[in-house]
Amino acid sequence: MEIALFQPDIAGNVGTTLRTAACFGVPAHIVEPCGFPFSDGALKRAGMDYATRANVRRHADWAAFCDWNAAANLRLVLLTTAGATPLPAFAFAPGDILLLGAESSGVPSHVHEAAAARVAIPMRPGFRSLNVAVAAGIALAEALRQTKGFPS
Repeated sequence: MEIALFQPDIAGNVGTTLRTAACFGVPAHIVEPCGFPFSDGALKRAGMDYATRANVRRHADWAAFCDWNAAANLRLVLLTTAGATPLPAFAFAPGDILLLGAESSGVPSHVHEAAAARVAIPMRPGFRSLNVAVAAGIALAEALRQTKGFPS
């Protein structure tokens, strides 16, 4: 299981997501450009010292990420409020990449089209979305539960 953030806007959310990735031993990807200067200092508050311990791969842009993923041959699962499959109904596989969009704008249509699956976290009516770092944690926990991938 892996996590990817598409052009994230908020350093604190990236730090929190990298901390989550480090704690669960899953690789993380940052698809740039970011909406902030990417640095240890920018990630420190939310990521604490965990962010520096995460296995992070930065990709210069969407095309570079797609090139990497074509070689890795991993299934891209987009977490989206416009998802077709509710999270509890989706069957994860160990080689999935959980892709989350930018906090302010999600992902563009060409990224939606590139995903093998689109998944939504069910919420009460009248609510638009969860914080991206919270959504990453929820989806990762469900994916690890299904694939028996939690660290021992």
